[in-house]
Amino acid sequence: MKNRRHRTIREIVENQNIETQLQLTEELKKYGFAVTQATISRDIKELGLIKVVSGENAFRYSLPTAVVVNNIDRSRRMFRDNVIKVMAAENIVLVRTLPGMASAVASCLDSMNWSAVLGSVAGDDTIFVLTTSRQKAQETVKKMQDYVE
Repeated sequence: MKNRRHRTIREIVENQNIETQLQLTEELKKYGFAVTQATISRDIKELGLIKVVSGENAFRYSLPTAVVVNNIDRSRRMFRDNVIKVMAAENIVLVRTLPGMASAVASCLDSMNWSAVLGSVAGDDTIFVLTTSRQKAQETVKKMQDYVE
């Protein structure tokens, strides 16, 4: 039932301007789903729906894949505004950030899904990024430096 409801929500959000949880609830009722606002709220969180601009002072729900370009822009801005230094040691990349920003930058990096990056660990102003090889670490440093510039 939940999987079917999630598929229906994706279809509705892709094809209609849904601005509120109430609108989404009403649309789901047309498809035979009797849901509460609490259920819709959980579904929105589980599906990762986001609100995007749909006009002047108007927002609508959207699937996260619809904003890939904005994520690249956001990532560049995150790196440019917060990364101080990037360097490699063997297959580990060290990223120095402004104080308190390492976690946000690491989260941004993780969301980029770079194949060379196996994972990251963030402190307050330092991130250790594990890559698949020494060569991939150097390539990752270059990519990150491009984002910083």
